[in-house]
Amino acid sequence: MNRTEEQAPAAADRVLGLDVGGTVIKSALVAPDGTVTDERRSATCPADGPDAVLAAVLDHAERAVAEARAGGSTVRAVGIASCGLVDEDAGTVVFSSVVKWRDVPLRRLAAERLGLPVALGHDVRSGGVAEARLGAGRGHPVVLFVPVGTGVGGALLLDGLPFPGSHWRSAELGHLVLRPGGEPCGCGQRGCLDTLAGGAALARRYAAARGAANDGAGPAVTAEEVARRAAAGDPAAARVWDEAADALAEGLLAAVTLFDPGVLVLGGGVGQAGDQLLVPLRRHLERRVAFQVLPDIVRAVLGERAGRVGAALRAWDLLRSGQTGAAGTTAPAGSLP
Repeated sequence: MNRTEEQAPAAADRVLGLDVGGTVIKSALVAPDGTVTDERRSATCPADGPDAVLAAVLDHAERAVAEARAGGSTVRAVGIASCGLVDEDAGTVVFSSVVKWRDVPLRRLAAERLGLPVALGHDVRSGGVAEARLGAGRGHPVVLFVPVGTGVGGALLLDGLPFPGSHWRSAELGHLVLRPGGEPCGCGQRGCLDTLAGGAALARRYAAARGAANDGAGPAVTAEEVARRAAAGDPAAARVWDEAADALAEGLLAAVTLFDPGVLVLGGGVGQAGDQLLVPLRRHLERRVAFQVLPDIVRAVLGERAGRVGAALRAWDLLRSGQTGAAGTTAPAGSLP
């Protein structure tokens, strides 16, 4: 056997990728080529408190690793994608309003519990890694990943690696202030893109528009229902949907001006609305563009798998870098070579 063959991952080698969300913990075993197996889910249960959420995450990971080994796989590392503000160098979830974590050293705690190297990342950046390497952004050196779900996220990928900025706050597109003095945002600002184009904003703005027309009668609807009603010709829904597409175009053009991506990958529940979103979005972008070169705008293809797959890819990066310390702890993984 030659030296290259000795260093190559064995056929049964896997890493575990976890995606910690506000309601569900999702995991999968991922091979070096990105093949996904053994997917599983468990409840996050944030109402039980931050310590209970941490225990749920570690218990889920421990069970997944044990069952993978029982099935003949060699689990070599773990990648975790967490919601909230994540300092990937320190291995800490600085803050998450969803699961009420503050300064949780998740990388160290997971490494100690599992006895494995652990890479910790932000959920949106992890999803961006997966889409840039294996999904809709594949083959492009500069990828802007924009999931539009409850709110609007963002991640900039350079040659498949996330660019987090100096303080882990890069590409927070949802918090671009587009309407100074507008609706309050959860971040503390007013008039953010989140308040105009996120799924929660769509539902809220449609409810307000419908209330003006019919005194607020009828139940609240979701963003998905707003989209359905807009497609069916509901004038209020169509107006709210087009206003959201216009606001999203305004925010995206600012990002294009700053980052000049080759492709813009739209993900998230709202982002997966297909041509119903892409057609007005492109129209509003073309109306606004000046000197900028508009990138290809495509739909994400990995869906809700992206976070855990991206976390696993970062775990493979960690192993290949050789930056694994003693007792399963890790040196800072970094985000750029």
